[in-house]
Amino acid sequence: MLQIGDKLPDFKLIGYDGKTYTHFDFADKYALVVIFTCNDSPITKSYSNRLIKLFERYEEDNLAIIAINSNDSIQSPLDDFKHLQLIADRFKLEELHFLYLKDESQDVAKKFGAEQNPEVFLFNRKRELSYKGAIDDCWENEAMVTTVYLEDAIEETLDGMDIDFPETEVVGTPIIWKA
Repeated sequence: MLQIGDKLPDFKLIGYDGKTYTHFDFADKYALVVIFTCNDSPITKSYSNRLIKLFERYEEDNLAIIAINSNDSIQSPLDDFKHLQLIADRFKLEELHFLYLKDESQDVAKKFGAEQNPEVFLFNRKRELSYKGAIDDCWENEAMVTTVYLEDAIEETLDGMDIDFPETEVVGTPIIWKA
């Protein structure tokens, strides 16, 4: 399990667009957010539009946000590659340059120590983990959010500051592991 200060693990995954991406593809970004997510959880669905807004807000600041689906496609058919592509089309991810990757082997989720959907890992310019945890404090209703953990951590990371709250408790649905 990654701890604050740990380096970004190596990865090589297929995106919804059929292209292969590695950790090197984001080397020029000032910060990198990796979000483990899935297609069918009500919690992850509630965050879809919020994440796209967050991505659009910080794209000019040279921030990359990538989503990784690690759920087992056999036990959770809505998390297979075909459905990954359907989600990408629905949210027009290609137009946004927002990446959604499939971790079919689940090796990447294991390297990160991810357990929930959604679970966030924010890396600074040196690719050291600076924040891990939740996106905000109210997945049920965006209007009821009082603390934007991820957004605050992004601001502090981009400003080269230490994160006030580098870890928060994740609220999500468990990653569906292979049997």
